[in-house]
Amino acid sequence: MDRDAEKEARSSADASASALTPTTSSGAPSDPYEVTLELADDPAYAYPLWRRWLACIIVNAGAVCVTGASAMAATAEIGVAQTFHVSTEVSTLAVTLFVVGLGTGPILTGPVAEVVGQQALYLTSFFLMFCFTWPVAFSHSIAVHMVFRFLQGFCGSAFLSIGGATVNSLFTNETVAVPMAAYTIATFVGPVLTPVFSGFIYEYAGWRWLYYVLIAWTFGELVALLAVPETVVSVILRRKAQKLRKATGDERYYAAVERQSSSILQALGQACKDIFALMLFDRMALLLDIWLSLILGIVYLTLQAFPIIFGGKHGFTPAQVGLSFLGVFVGLGVALASMAYWKRFRARVAAAHGGNPPPEVWLAMGKVGGVLIPISLYCLAFTTYRSVHWSGPIIAALPFGTGICFVYISVFTYFVTAYRPMAAAALSGCAVMRTSFAAAFPLFANQMYARMGTVGATAFLAGVMTLMAPLPFVFAKIGGRLRERSPYATHCAREEQNTQEKHAQEKQAHA
Repeated sequence: MDRDAEKEARSSADASASALTPTTSSGAPSDPYEVTLELADDPAYAYPLWRRWLACIIVNAGAVCVTGASAMAATAEIGVAQTFHVSTEVSTLAVTLFVVGLGTGPILTGPVAEVVGQQALYLTSFFLMFCFTWPVAFSHSIAVHMVFRFLQGFCGSAFLSIGGATVNSLFTNETVAVPMAAYTIATFVGPVLTPVFSGFIYEYAGWRWLYYVLIAWTFGELVALLAVPETVVSVILRRKAQKLRKATGDERYYAAVERQSSSILQALGQACKDIFALMLFDRMALLLDIWLSLILGIVYLTLQAFPIIFGGKHGFTPAQVGLSFLGVFVGLGVALASMAYWKRFRARVAAAHGGNPPPEVWLAMGKVGGVLIPISLYCLAFTTYRSVHWSGPIIAALPFGTGICFVYISVFTYFVTAYRPMAAAALSGCAVMRTSFAAAFPLFANQMYARMGTVGATAFLAGVMTLMAPLPFVFAKIGGRLRERSPYATHCAREEQNTQEKHAQEKQAHA
């Protein structure tokens, strides 16, 4: 980064920090009429544990629904091609365009959430996704089908751009690990679990019924979202000020965000700038984004290979092909079950650092995951022979699910601990980049496996992952130095420290 870019990044970070930290118009923090985030307002402390977990489960269910909608289109590819008299390459665009929507949506949904609140965005985005699923299900034109597949993904992207930020806001740094792991796994449960039942629906009822089921699914999730509380600090403070003015009749009460001279469009522009500046100018965030993007592209390539391996080599029906994903699904469960160990691991490291471990401690999971993925892919490659029993590749895929989850949990948890006040921007930028890769890779999956064969293509992917296996070790080594040089990471660290000190003082005052 050159001097001008560094200066611009630092200026943008300053603007972000000022938006996150309330100050009076005069800059004095002691104005008695300025509302600030107190312990009772902080979502991580304001709600009982069951309520926070309920919100987390609902957000996770939304992530499963959105990512599952992507996998449904993969199951329906042949049926769509036959109905609209197009090639399977064209019908594959139903997956690609949906994922493109997932990738472009966070550019807008992330900033909008910071202005109108996450609760309103969840409800609006899922209502629109519900509406746009109808034309997909009932369309008689391939063009209409594809256009609304993109709009489905665009609207559903809120769960990938701000879902992690919601989970982050509901839990403290000390308790966020397991909820974040559950959210991370939920983003993979959709593509892995949906084929299990969508294969049966497609085989016995046809491809349109996949989307009829999705209509009912999105409606149920839309109703459940009413139970998710608001977690955006600026929105919480604005509502608090409005309640105080109404209750007291004193118009002098205000939230800092209400005194800012910027318009809504300017606020959206600043939030968009934060996403791209953090993604491009923060070296650690950029490296982690690129790493996750490459891995997700390989994940989509691998999942696209399952129908080829089990349908082509072993003669599975569409319903049986769906069941072949259970190996990966069990691997996801193993990753979640292992969180008890990783919590103890973090506690030991935290004790060694006086209760405040560096975010790089979470990259230990990524180290394990980075090794498990290529091992699993090598095993999968050499069990795809027709002579090998079909249970072989299913078992070989189990560590793949575990490794992918370890990598993603480590990076997501790193983002929400290293950039907590800007977690939404960090996760939105990551979503934009990784879904761009995920959209492109499936386009050449069939050609790649046709030319290289299941053994050669899968072994090639394993080789690529082998080359990337050392990366989490490198990131853990250099992460601390990169954060010290980052204007974003240093601002976020100061803001989080100030918040924790204030909450500690409030706890002492109430004791």
